[in-house]
Amino acid sequence: MSEAVVAKRYADALFQIGNEKTTIKQFVEDLLVVKEVFETNESLYTFLKHPRVNNEKKKQFLAEVFQGLHADVVNTLKILVERHRIEITSSIIDHFIQLVNDAKGSAAATVYSVRELSDAERKELEVSFAKRFNKQEIQLENVVDPSLIGGMKIRMGNTIYDGSVSGKLRRIEREIVTANK
Repeated sequence: MSEAVVAKRYADALFQIGNEKTTIKQFVEDLLVVKEVFETNESLYTFLKHPRVNNEKKKQFLAEVFQGLHADVVNTLKILVERHRIEITSSIIDHFIQLVNDAKGSAAATVYSVRELSDAERKELEVSFAKRFNKQEIQLENVVDPSLIGGMKIRMGNTIYDGSVSGKLRRIEREIVTANK
């Protein structure tokens, strides 16, 4: 079974538990902490995947490191260690956050622009894209990319909307090349 399918199942289970116990908001906060810890400490994966360290020591380590977090989140990490699937933690967290956003009618997007967007520009983009995608709200992250020359590019999930000057130049170039064939 692919890791994406497995990660989605764990995320679904965690989402159901959070809904039953009405702890979704706390789960999101805790899982974002877990994701940050795992992304900033690559040696953590090495330790948790090491075959000579027994599972009990790994579980004890997780309980100590994440002791302030919700028990269900820590127990999920322990199960992942037990089943040798700790490397899909980030994928599980991403799927979980996607489920929460879908339930709230919200989405996240990244805006690439030549300069930092003002608050008014960001708000205007959030409102127009929320209407366009039938969402309650859109949370935009602004990334400055001087290679765009002008305009902006917006990435939402797997879809990219390219309104940049460099993107338009590439499209014109392709049209010229195909016209000359």
